[in-house]
This record gives sequence, C-alpha cells and structure tokens, in this order.
Amino acid sequence: MILKYKSTPTVIDGIRFSSKLESKRYEYLKELEKEHKITNLELQPAFLLQPSFRKDGELFRKVEYVADFKYFDVENNKEVIEDVKSYITEKDGLFRIKRKLFEYKYPNKLTIVNRKGKEWIIK
Repeated sequence: MILKYKSTPTVIDGIRFSSKLESKRYEYLKELEKEHKITNLELQPAFLLQPSFRKDGELFRKVEYVADFKYFDVENNKEVIEDVKSYITEKDGLFRIKRKLFEYKYPNKLTIVNRKGKEWIIK
C-alpha cells in the first residue's frame, strides 16, 4: 500500500483502513448500525466508471471508483455512498476526476466526510 499525505494505516476488527480518519468513521458507522439508524454497511464498494476495452490491439483496463462506505440511511430512507477525505486529499487531481465521472454516471451523490475536532463534516 502506498501511503499518501502521511496517512497512518489502522486495523480495526481485522480490517485495514488507509487512515486513522477512515477507521474512526468506520467505528462511528458501526455504532449507528447498532442503533438501527443505518443498515447494510458495506466497505470498499466499487463502481464501474468505464469498462475495459481494446483499441489497436492494446487492452485498456477498466476504471473504477472505490468508495470507503455504502449503507442505507433508515431515517432519510436513502442509500449513502461515502468517502472519507482529509482537506488535502479532497484536492487530489485523480480523486477530483474520478468524482466527476462518478457524479455523471451514478444517481447517488457521493458524500464526502471529514472531521473537525469531534464533529463529522458532511459535504
């Protein structure tokens, strides 16, 4: 795993998260699941942005967007696709391009989550 932006990989429940922030969000979502506020918590859901294809004999691999979490928000009666990003990683060029492709192709808006102190910031 390549570490970007000095993130610290963390293991919770035997699951390796790429950052402490992501692992904290997982713990928070697990609590919401126990309280029956969310259901069907899924980690690392993948969304196809472009299928693989061949051109002039060359194989181009598929392009996927892998979010951090997907779950059903019981209170708001909707599916949520969520990505935990620090303020720095939110500005990453590759992320911005893939987010645009995701937003174009999928009806669910991608929810970006950050943290300020103990408060979760939802965008």
